[in-house]
Amino acid sequence: MTTMTSRRPRRVELAQWGIDNLAVTDVDRPEPGPGQVLVRTQAVSLNFRDLLVVGGVYDPKMPLPLIPLSDSAGTIVQKGPGAVKFGVGTRVMPIHVPGWVAGRGEPGAAARGGEIPGVLADFVVFDERDLVEVPAHLSPAEAATLPCAAVTAWNGLFGGAEPVQAGHRVLILGTGGVGLFALQFAKLAGAEVTITSQDDAKLAMAADLGADHVINYREDRQWGRTAKKIFDDIGADVVLELGGGATLPESLRAVRRGGTVALIGSVTGAVVENLSLPPIFMRAVTMRGVAVGPRDLFEDMNRAISQHQLRPVIDRVFHGLEAIGTALESLATVSHFGKLVLEVSE
Repeated sequence: MTTMTSRRPRRVELAQWGIDNLAVTDVDRPEPGPGQVLVRTQAVSLNFRDLLVVGGVYDPKMPLPLIPLSDSAGTIVQKGPGAVKFGVGTRVMPIHVPGWVAGRGEPGAAARGGEIPGVLADFVVFDERDLVEVPAHLSPAEAATLPCAAVTAWNGLFGGAEPVQAGHRVLILGTGGVGLFALQFAKLAGAEVTITSQDDAKLAMAADLGADHVINYREDRQWGRTAKKIFDDIGADVVLELGGGATLPESLRAVRRGGTVALIGSVTGAVVENLSLPPIFMRAVTMRGVAVGPRDLFEDMNRAISQHQLRPVIDRVFHGLEAIGTALESLATVSHFGKLVLEVSE
């Protein structure tokens, strides 16, 4: 990673694709306009999307330079004219898609850290409608993990026509950021949860976190059938499908008649081969796309987090803007259990 002579305030810019091309640059302190606030960034968290963006895989036609990362937590230090929602000193987090405050959102809406400048900077200006308040019991590092992974998990479980409730059975694919938040939220709701991984150590940690059943999908290639048997041969009420092309057929075997498969990720591929459609419509299975969520869902989630004093799972914390390259390289190893966070300031 290239580091320029620094002075505060600073931000990280990407002028060419690749982690090694991330540069910490000096900038003027931005000024908030009407309805905007200036936030001093305290911590940011990493998502797999960030790795794809920086590598030029997510959208190689995306204009450069760009400021990466979408998830942060910080403190309001200045208000622009007409900004009345929050006071100076309020701790806040940004929503993933600016302007998406409620409803299903606009098709193709741009998210931060890509088409729209991201949050990897000492100071960032936000429209105040695009912010939510940090739950009081959370540290900045913990709060920074919420905007993307946690809201996605919450939406997958509770944003559909039949929200998960006590007694429901939930199958979660993988122990990544979304998967672990989904596990925590589903247990808060009183659901019975099965979670998958190819790593026995991660499965043991997921069990300690509350998972009722675990499946090693590397050892059990018919894990969908196994999950259905675990759920009394009825199947899961909701499957959080985080794998994509290679895992969807097994997820459909695991879901109950009339159940829901929440389509969230495609880490195993975006194309499904040899998928038979009749079992989907003959069994009245709902397939629901989930792409993070609006501000109102974020606020609902925060109320639950506050009520239950829930704390996100963090694997490792890095320090300083210069550590972004190391943090992204660590993310690429997929060895972590919990979120990777970078502290920007105290």
